[in-house]
Amino acid sequence: MGWETLDLTHAPTEGPVAFGDDLSATTLLGAYRHGLFPFPADTEERKIVSEFTYEADVAAGRIAVLAGSADPYAVAWCSPDPRPVIRVDQARIQRSLRRQLRNKVEWTTTLDVCFDRVVQHCRVGREPRWLTDRLVSALRELHAAGHAHSVEVWEGDELIGGTFGVRVGGVFSADSQFALRSGAAKVAVACLVRRVAESGGVAVDVQHDGDHAKLIGAVAVPRTEYLALLRRHADDQCAMPADPLPARSLAA
Repeated sequence: MGWETLDLTHAPTEGPVAFGDDLSATTLLGAYRHGLFPFPADTEERKIVSEFTYEADVAAGRIAVLAGSADPYAVAWCSPDPRPVIRVDQARIQRSLRRQLRNKVEWTTTLDVCFDRVVQHCRVGREPRWLTDRLVSALRELHAAGHAHSVEVWEGDELIGGTFGVRVGGVFSADSQFALRSGAAKVAVACLVRRVAESGGVAVDVQHDGDHAKLIGAVAVPRTEYLALLRRHADDQCAMPADPLPARSLAA
């Protein structure tokens, strides 16, 4: 079974919609194009827990297993319903975040300056450690090919926050964020939304609901609507602006 034949009509609204063991860059990009993102098991114990938890759903066909998977519970593929999405033409930075941004005189943001450092920071202290070595390797390949991107937040010359994810046409799927200063992750997401908008993109998918996304206007949309959005804008091709951006300008 490939992504193009995966039917999500009756797939679970939470948790995995599919399992498989292929984490190649090609498979990963295909998953994002079809509205899924990976959650690899970082230990053998987590694979066993997944099998025990979901084997009945797999047997009943509610959760798919990708063809050719020798170790099927190695990677859970998720597609939440509903999905928190920031429409760039409707993004509104709330007053509390605007006040915070105006005070960040020394903060600047950049694009793709240190993708690997951002990913590594996002791994620190995260349990379960879903950013496994295999997933990081695939993300690096996608970054080299121009599909995966990072936004960095700097205080002077110090990296203090960031976010990264994968862009598919006009939609950017943000995988994770980190902050070494209060508010830096929110600034990273706000900057990402600005850059996607300026490149002609239409939306930023934040995958999981969170306060930082709500401050910028994330709205939960049905999975069917999100998948339709991906299809409509799959061929949009516009590079995001790469110039450094003062964090204060995001409050305008």
